[in-house]
Amino acid sequence: MCLVVIAWKQHPEFPLILAGNRDEFHSRPTKEAHWWPDFPDIVGGRDLQAAGTWLALRRNGRIATVTNYRDAELPSAKLRSRGHLVTNFLNSTEKPLDYLNSVDGSAYAGFNLLVGDGESLAWLSNRGGGPQVLAPGVYGLSNALLDAPWHKVVRSKATLTRLIEEDNINETELMRLLDDRDKAPVSEIDSDRLPFETAHAISAPFIVLPDYGTRSSSVALYDASGVWRFRERRFDATGKAVGDSVFTTGDG
Repeated sequence: MCLVVIAWKQHPEFPLILAGNRDEFHSRPTKEAHWWPDFPDIVGGRDLQAAGTWLALRRNGRIATVTNYRDAELPSAKLRSRGHLVTNFLNSTEKPLDYLNSVDGSAYAGFNLLVGDGESLAWLSNRGGGPQVLAPGVYGLSNALLDAPWHKVVRSKATLTRLIEEDNINETELMRLLDDRDKAPVSEIDSDRLPFETAHAISAPFIVLPDYGTRSSSVALYDASGVWRFRERRFDATGKAVGDSVFTTGDG
């Protein structure tokens, strides 16, 4: 994932609300969200290049998502795939904080990892944050530390907070939140490491570029009875929706 906003224990009907965009090169092979044949209790998309995932849920209420951390360190071929951090948590029985304490952050390129089990939610970054259990609140993640004041994070958190205040939490509104293509003001763009057009484009919550952009948007709602509802919407390189899937923990 490259953008995740979460509301934890902020809504009476939905203790956990998650909305996130996966931004990736369009050429990277990906399997759309599905119940996994090798782990039938897990639902999510899969990266066919490294065999991991960016976001997935388990029938028992466990959820995990990972974002890359954007820094100057070049990834090494010796490092493990960050996507396996998600799968390993879903297949464990450890409490979120205990699992994060067991992660060897030095074995991976920069990451943020959010994990929850319906009772607690915890976060870890191997670039200076965590592990820590998160108190009730609204949080945002992109490719820096938790709640870094990036345009896309601030904007998306504000929208999610407003939807909660208006008691207007539903898949349609959350997908609209993720479809926000508003870029940061030109004055805020740091183009030292990237061409200006690219740096400007990726400042938006939803990214549209010829070679790289938002491949999918995902919404997960965990209700007060302990049931998950998960929706994934997929997009082509022009930002046009090309597929939509819905799952609940009651599905087979």
